[in-house]
Amino acid sequence: MLENDTPRALQEALQVLEREFAGLPDFQAADAGGINAVMGEVASRLGDNYPYFHPLYAGQMLKPPHSVARAAYALATWINPNNHALDGGRASSEMERQAVAQIAAMFGWREHLGHLAGGGTMANLEALWVAGRLHPGKKIAASSQSHYTHERISGVLQLRFAKVASDTRGRMDPAALECLLKTGDIGCVVATLGTTATGSVDPLPEILALRDRYGFRVHVDAAYGGYFTLADNLGAEARAAFDRISEADSIVIDPHKHGLQPYGCGCVLFRDPAVGTLYQHDSPATYFSSRQQHLGEISLECSRPGASAVALWATMRLLPLARGGEFARGLSACRRAALALHARLADDARFMVPFEPQLDIAVWAPRGGSAQRIFDEAARRNLHLALARLPGAFFGSTEPEVLTLRSVLMKPEHEQWIDRIWEILCEATNHAH
Repeated sequence: MLENDTPRALQEALQVLEREFAGLPDFQAADAGGINAVMGEVASRLGDNYPYFHPLYAGQMLKPPHSVARAAYALATWINPNNHALDGGRASSEMERQAVAQIAAMFGWREHLGHLAGGGTMANLEALWVAGRLHPGKKIAASSQSHYTHERISGVLQLRFAKVASDTRGRMDPAALECLLKTGDIGCVVATLGTTATGSVDPLPEILALRDRYGFRVHVDAAYGGYFTLADNLGAEARAAFDRISEADSIVIDPHKHGLQPYGCGCVLFRDPAVGTLYQHDSPATYFSSRQQHLGEISLECSRPGASAVALWATMRLLPLARGGEFARGLSACRRAALALHARLADDARFMVPFEPQLDIAVWAPRGGSAQRIFDEAARRNLHLALARLPGAFFGSTEPEVLTLRSVLMKPEHEQWIDRIWEILCEATNHAH
């Protein structure tokens, strides 16, 4: 079941890499004795995991990296470049620039400032740090269904934070946002295009219209959903939001989610390259070697893995970010899988479903019985789901919260496994009752 083409491709690539340094004098590399025994132990210990790579794992946002990403990442570790200064990662820094430019182009930006980061949290921190510098003393606002990291980051940056109420589909409520904006102390609004709980897409066109009236900064947190701009089967509201994403001031996307990359690989983009002046700092021992801008001069992080850039570049070389291409078709398959599961849930009297998935996440709750028991029974049958506490209003309930089941169908293979997933879910539900 585990993909095993990577070791063969890596072995051939290592031979090519070694020839690149053939002019160096020979030296004795570190002894790798005992590695086989240790790696056997590592493999045994890694078996104590859920099968994240398998289509029957549909719980959290875990997706195996593409084989080319695995091989390219591993190959880069033989050099172990550091994409902070050009001295530490000359080739990998250029690959990062090219990869980030392709992501920016996917959102319609030719001019931009951006770089890779350790993940969505660090990428969002940089975006909110810039917002705080440009609108000092003003609040960051995000929906009640946005990722908790925004409130936590605001605290770290000592920025005030305001939660905006969500509608019954998990989207930011523009009317509630306008009430906050009338206070005059909102400096940046975070629009989430793909919440982690339900995959809901905030109404970006309405938020941008409010920006025209109230003059705040718009940051789009598309860490989870950003790549869906390439999908050909979004609903009208989600499509309208993604079609306006180029009008945001900053965007975050996580290649280590739908971008088929190993952890951790996030990306932050700014529409105005002039925000780079906010990063200015001195490091005479680091940046002396080139007049070209070093990535560390536009990043809050210092040492950063060049291997992440190499893996991302290689993946997009194989699977370009093009509408209608193989990569885009995989995203559309994920949404079809979520819609198929949602349709079955909606037609079954045993379940309550709040709304149609906007991306590839389906949520539901049992009308009777326990979500926890269904979760446990499904896991005993090798179907791994997730639990989430969501507002009762999503389900028309007067209860403040409802414990729900959640399925993240982020592997294209999930589309072919819906029958089996449904079969196991039904068995688990019947047994739980």
